[in-house]
Amino acid sequence: MTQHASAAGAPGPPPPNLGPEPGWTLCDPLAELPSLRNYVADDPGGERIRIAYYRDASEPGALKAKVWFGPGAEGPPRHAHGGSLMAVLDEVLGGSVWLAGRMVVLARFEVDLRRPVRLGSTVVVDGRIVRSEGRKVWATGAIHDSDGDTIYAEATGLFVELDAARLATFTDGEP
Repeated sequence: MTQHASAAGAPGPPPPNLGPEPGWTLCDPLAELPSLRNYVADDPGGERIRIAYYRDASEPGALKAKVWFGPGAEGPPRHAHGGSLMAVLDEVLGGSVWLAGRMVVLARFEVDLRRPVRLGSTVVVDGRIVRSEGRKVWATGAIHDSDGDTIYAEATGLFVELDAARLATFTDGEP
């Protein structure tokens, strides 16, 4: 097995397996997002976070992701920083809403960090819409092991839908 050097020069974890599970189809939930950069997914070959997004044929409307936390995501020694877990949950919950055709931004986020995630681990994250009311959309999700037996974190997010004109202000320099 090949080891990769971390920034400190010590051997790093091997490249992660982010391939699909049976019935999963690769997708890009944020394809419609008018941005060239992405905090969570913009380091596909780096040592922070690597993520691949999927639709699961057995759960229509849900978004799945396989995520690897590398040495660049370290918080407590040898474990992923809680903020990196929260960022991934925000992205997957929001991505599930974007996949439903709703252009949203996060307004409220509640997270329960249940167990630390060891660096070099590959975990599964899922997100789904649980209800909507006008421009408000609630989504929920979790980070867990591949069997779903161990829950690392759970989250609920309130997202607010933007019209196209308001969304454009995020990319053209207007406040």
